[in-house]
Amino acid sequence: MHKNSVSLCLLAGFCFTAQATILNGGFEQWSANQPLDWSLIDSGITLSPSTTIKLVGDKAAAITVNSSDQANTDMRQSVSVSAGQTYNFSTAVHHTEGNVRARLYVNGYQGYSNENLTGQWQTLSYSYTASSTTTIEVGLRFYDVSGFDGSELVYVDDFQPSTTPVEPPPTGCAATTATFSLTTDGYASETSWQLTDSNNQQPYASGSLSNNSSYTEQWCLADGDYNFRIDDSYGDGICCSYGSGSYSLSINGTEVFSGADFTYQQTHAFTVGSSGGGNGTDLDAYYADAAGLTGYTLKTALHNIIKSHTAQGYSALWTFYTVNELDNYYEQDGSILDIYSENPAANDPYVYAASVNQCGTYNSEADCYNREHSFPRSWFGGAVEPMNSDVHHIFATDGFVNSKRSSFPYGNVGSASYTSANGSKLGTALSSTGYNGIVFEPIDEFKGDIARAYFYMATRYQDQLTAWQSNSTEANAALNGTSTQVFESWLLLLLKQWHQLDPVSQKEQDRNEAAYQYQGNRNPFIDHPQFVSAIWGN
Repeated sequence: MHKNSVSLCLLAGFCFTAQATILNGGFEQWSANQPLDWSLIDSGITLSPSTTIKLVGDKAAAITVNSSDQANTDMRQSVSVSAGQTYNFSTAVHHTEGNVRARLYVNGYQGYSNENLTGQWQTLSYSYTASSTTTIEVGLRFYDVSGFDGSELVYVDDFQPSTTPVEPPPTGCAATTATFSLTTDGYASETSWQLTDSNNQQPYASGSLSNNSSYTEQWCLADGDYNFRIDDSYGDGICCSYGSGSYSLSINGTEVFSGADFTYQQTHAFTVGSSGGGNGTDLDAYYADAAGLTGYTLKTALHNIIKSHTAQGYSALWTFYTVNELDNYYEQDGSILDIYSENPAANDPYVYAASVNQCGTYNSEADCYNREHSFPRSWFGGAVEPMNSDVHHIFATDGFVNSKRSSFPYGNVGSASYTSANGSKLGTALSSTGYNGIVFEPIDEFKGDIARAYFYMATRYQDQLTAWQSNSTEANAALNGTSTQVFESWLLLLLKQWHQLDPVSQKEQDRNEAAYQYQGNRNPFIDHPQFVSAIWGN
């Protein structure tokens, strides 16, 4: 619980804090396209509820910045504060293109977001001490930066402190007790941290921090996967230019992670107990050789990190699917999760039992499931290892739909010649995409999965793929013969759009961890989605 003021505990066992309260801070309540309780929405921005990209609850605010006139890009509300009280205001911001920055407003303009951190959430925070009992305004303003094209989408969620009740810390922890320690540097106001669980909830987060001070907290953590993130708004970490800051987490006397020297942000993924999907991989350690890099230099560093996986062979994919390609996310029935038949919003048109309904022969949909090379093997020369068995790009799919897709590139279909039972389509590419050949379009739910598999292939095999362009007509249409951009411009643009429109899901995270255990390497673009724009631009 943030130490904003004295807490008032109710008989039901929950506590509210006597604090400045942001109404509708989670943007859950809307009237048309206006969030309730936010009274000042300037003409340079438009808002709508987002149910796809969100941090907590069911919705976030999707804010389209349509003007470079900064006098018209504010959103605010009024809150009451009491003399002598300190209030810790914060909000989460998610940038898409990186050509607009957000600035926190707390009785005046405060710190900026880092617009270069795209495709992920970051926290803006400010500690405010009221000099009198009065009403102040709190909110955001948006600023265009170099590259702004006149319209850009930014997501905002979780304005704090809000009216949401918070459970008090337990007097005795029946789960796992973890010890978190933090020492701040000389600019503690730049530092914030948060712990997020697999449901994107934040059981713990930073409150007001003082310069050059040490803090120790006991966390009570249920079994599962967690992600710890620490931010520095200035971009110089907490060590070592302006103090000797550091942080660490330990469980039962064993250090889980630690750090001190970073730039804008550092993250650590870990698992408590055995119920989570991960194994406690420290992603910052795994990607240490890529830290601070951008562009194709970053791509090469990632290639060197993931290039030495152990090929398990094509037939072993059946075993991987039996354990790790199951529907534990939609119907949650344990059937094979077939991306060409899965219906996320209703019952599937048909289901496959793991290891029972393998292809085999097929004459129509629902006959059997196959091993689909999302990156067709004819593009890399046939049944050539390790590409032919690399699980990061080979998905379980209906055999008949797989055959319809053939070796055609993925794309947006303008005129469909075939549509599968779940809405996947084959047909002539939409004319506006810059390509007029035949393409295959999966449903929106899995477009980001496909895009990140392609970015993986472009990175894992960058030392081989310059010769692949000439392997087939379809390969020539998709690949540009370089080891840097890799894809033709029409396809690169589409993949980046799909990556943005369909963010990384829990299914992808679990599959990525399973693939790491299976063959010894990871897909960097699932672990760190921002790598896409860092390499190929927005």
